[in-house]
Amino acid sequence: EGYGVFVEVSAHPVLTVGVEEVVEAAGGQAVVTGTLRRDQDTLGQVLTSLAQLHVNGVTVDWTPVLGAVSSGSGGGALVSLPTYAFQRERYWLDAPTVAADATGLGLETLEHSLLGAAVPLAEGGQLFTGRISLETHPWLADHRVLDSVLVPPAAMVELVVRAGDQVGCGRVEELTLEAPLVLPEQGGVQVQVVVEEPDETGLRPVAVYSHLEDATGSDDALWSSHASGLLVAGESAAAGGGVVLEQWPPVGAEVVMSDPEGFYAGLAERGFGYGPAFRGVEAVWRRGEEVFAQVRLPQERVGEVERFGVHPALLDAVVHAVALADFEQQPDGALGSGVARVPFAWSGVRLHASGASVVRVRL
Repeated sequence: EGYGVFVEVSAHPVLTVGVEEVVEAAGGQAVVTGTLRRDQDTLGQVLTSLAQLHVNGVTVDWTPVLGAVSSGSGGGALVSLPTYAFQRERYWLDAPTVAADATGLGLETLEHSLLGAAVPLAEGGQLFTGRISLETHPWLADHRVLDSVLVPPAAMVELVVRAGDQVGCGRVEELTLEAPLVLPEQGGVQVQVVVEEPDETGLRPVAVYSHLEDATGSDDALWSSHASGLLVAGESAAAGGGVVLEQWPPVGAEVVMSDPEGFYAGLAERGFGYGPAFRGVEAVWRRGEEVFAQVRLPQERVGEVERFGVHPALLDAVVHAVALADFEQQPDGALGSGVARVPFAWSGVRLHASGASVVRVRL
């Protein structure tokens, strides 16, 4: 008949459950409630029932209700409440991190979010410099390990890839992370990437250093070494080839993970506190020895991709899929007994395209 609200007027619900079952069996939706309950305060229960109707969109005439409340000992009045604090939409534009014009200082300005300038060194090689902080790069706060904000290893790779592009080296032959880069809650760190002249084989040594802005002490103690490796002038991106992933998910692949919340909850139990910016793994499949994943950058970060070769949060999420391949997945999506791994060595890294916000991954 088209009715969508059912109220059982009785001293205790007798028909409510039956009405709900009928509605469900008919494939419909309805609001079903009672008025009173046995052993419950009469007026309080009536008000509760009316509230249930109200929050489900049913129009309630509160005038006689408030009159009844006012006549009691507690009194009552209709007041305006603030809007629901956690249900909101932001309309503020996030100001992008823009490097200052360094050409007046004899430097070359880089259009990169982590590296601001480059300068050729008089004795050969090039120096790249930048500044990282939670104020300028707030998304890094979502990458916590054991309650400390760590610059993800993927960001180190991105720094070296960008430096390689500048000196004509299209491949990171190898990169070994020597120490984590911990980001302070206040202030920031200065970052340097040093690329040396090529040796007789064409390999160019590269290293990443950082300096805490408020650090004190001797000059030797101010700079910390975080990564070192080798760059080489590799093949062009067009010569990359690779596996075509047009059929998605791939034929014959079985679902390994379809519950990102359960997956990241399991990582949190192991001390990896990934916030929204780094929770990019959407689904994982397996086909024999192959593992496939779909990784997506959160919408709030999509506007930043043009200032990276590959956004570190996107590449870091790819590494999460690597870790998932070593876990035994439980039915509820939680992680089984396994060891979460942090990447410390990379080899043969080449970037074929930039500006991506979603990627298909084959491991």
